Amino acid sequence: MADQLHHKNSVGRDDATLPVEFIAVCVVAFIASVAATIYFCRSMCCEMEMPGGWTMSMMWMRMPGQTWLASATSFLLMWLSMMVAMMLPSALPTFLKTRRAPVSLSVMATGYFAVWVASGTGIYALGVAVAAAAMRWEVFSRAVPVLSDASLIAAGAFQFTSWKTTGLLRCRSPFGCASVCPERETNFRLGCKQGMACCLCCAAPTMILPKLGPSNFLSRAKNFH
Repeated sequence: MADQLHHKNSVGRDDATLPVEFIAVCVVAFIASVAATIYFCRSMCCEMEMPGGWTMSMMWMRMPGQTWLASATSFLLMWLSMMVAMMLPSALPTFLKTRRAPVSLSVMATGYFAVWVASGTGIYALGVAVAAAAMRWEVFSRAVPVLSDASLIAAGAFQFTSWKTTGLLRCRSPFGCASVCPERETNFRLGCKQGMACCLCCAAPTMILPKLGPSNFLSRAKNFH
């Protein structure tokens, strides 16, 4: 009985002790990411008229004198700011449940958003490939509106699949997966697991990013999560 009371009191102290430093950093990161998202969306608002009656966002193109590395870096910075602004409010409580030190939580958050950066790299490569094909072949360009509509329909249908349900359950579980033992995981790896669970849950809005563009993605994606 004494051991049970001691354990209960210890848990109570752990719950009451919040990593204030980490929370403060998260608040600053959230505010900065919102400001950066607004900036990037305004700076990448230009679009090009394409055969087939649609417009292509210039975020898939290099600016004059810009290298592909610089273009990719600019896109990934925009992508990261969007992901931090959208995902940090829901991911923060999950991080805090691990009851780790502020430095450990920071490493965990780094792993979480590293997964989102990796997914952004794939999105950028796909967007550049589609843009290059549309610029090269008029037939493909005229088919883009149909392909875009099909992707929206597929994204909507995805929301009713068992894969979506599984991803949502993992994303809402304490640590990204009901079977994971957080005390046996490294900080970075645990963050990566939670990030992969959330990426799976958000596969539908991620898939329709090339159609919506950066200015609409953030607001639309919240409705899909």
